Amino acid sequence: MNKPAMPNSFRTGPDEQGMFGIFGGRFVAETLMPLILDLEEQWNKAKTDPEFKAELQNLSTHYAGRPSKLYFAEGLTKHLGGAKVYFKREDLNHTGSHKINNCLGQILLAKRMGKKRIIAETGAGQHGVASATVAARFGYPCVVYMGATDVARQSPNVFRMKLLGAEVRPVTAGHGTLKDAMNEALRDWVTNVEDTYYLIGTAAGPHPYPELVRDFQSVIGTEARAQMLEQEGRLPDVIIAAVGGGSNAIGLFHPFLDDKDVRIIGIEAGGRGLDGIEHCASMSAGKPGVLHGNRTYLLQNSDGQILDGHSISAGLDYPGVGPEHSWLRDSGRVQYEPILDDEALEAFQLTTRVEGIIPALESAHAIAHAMKIVPKMDKDQLVIVNLSGRGDKDVHTVANMLGMEI
Repeated sequence: MNKPAMPNSFRTGPDEQGMFGIFGGRFVAETLMPLILDLEEQWNKAKTDPEFKAELQNLSTHYAGRPSKLYFAEGLTKHLGGAKVYFKREDLNHTGSHKINNCLGQILLAKRMGKKRIIAETGAGQHGVASATVAARFGYPCVVYMGATDVARQSPNVFRMKLLGAEVRPVTAGHGTLKDAMNEALRDWVTNVEDTYYLIGTAAGPHPYPELVRDFQSVIGTEARAQMLEQEGRLPDVIIAAVGGGSNAIGLFHPFLDDKDVRIIGIEAGGRGLDGIEHCASMSAGKPGVLHGNRTYLLQNSDGQILDGHSISAGLDYPGVGPEHSWLRDSGRVQYEPILDDEALEAFQLTTRVEGIIPALESAHAIAHAMKIVPKMDKDQLVIVNLSGRGDKDVHTVANMLGMEI
């Protein structure tokens, strides 16, 4: 594929059809198109509305606990013996991950649109918990679709959602993971167009979801950029984030995209290796296709059938990626690398031991890549790793992998 022409800015966003180059768009059922167009219209009004921005800011500060901290990971830096490592501490947000940023923004959109019911999909359960949380806060009934495989491996989050008043519907189709949960949520949405708001958890799906999710999550990078300038007097040399669908990553990356001297690295789930199909590295080993309303890089066989893939991390267990990441990959602005299950597991344990922080397995993939590159860097260089969530939800998975009982 020919590399696209270099844009004047990597932060310009999608065109009017929701396309980032050849990626994105809105490939949806005719019944959904009026709703999608209405959502786009409401979003375009909301993002320039001072009242909307003020309400979101107030909730972000006093309910979610922003700004999250930029923390110098002294123990990990000393252990690795190279560049200074900083963590952007999204694990400190209310509900324990970056997901609350997007959910607060979208629940305010649902309110503006007069919707009466919230649906969501979830993999690791963090988006389900955040969706159930904002639904409880604003008095909405909420249904969360979750793959049966993920229900089993993320039982603490399932219980949290139920405590918050949400109905969790296990999905047994396919491998019972995030792709299958998103399929069911879309079916529900088509059936209940009039009263239902679909609160998508990642920077994928039909336009305008990739754009609005990115914009709600960009608070991560905006804060990190200002915090690094304040603490170190300059921008970082490298920023790293894990990429499943890609919301925490695009949230960190977007404010840095036009800073040419900042190297940006997205980390995919390499699973058990890229030589088979037990991974979720769609940009390293996939090809473009259409899934869940947008064109993007996907894991698929020679007939174009979507593969299920595998990751130790429920939040990275998705056979595609948000379309803006696909565009950034092909443009060359962002480098995407796979990390194996075993490498993520090692990073999970090391971070817990040397920092007293238990990271989500998703975030552990990003830390694992930092463990590879930081020792080769100079001591005066700076690295930010997005710590997208806390690892409480993953202790059962890790215990099983280590052959231990809780």
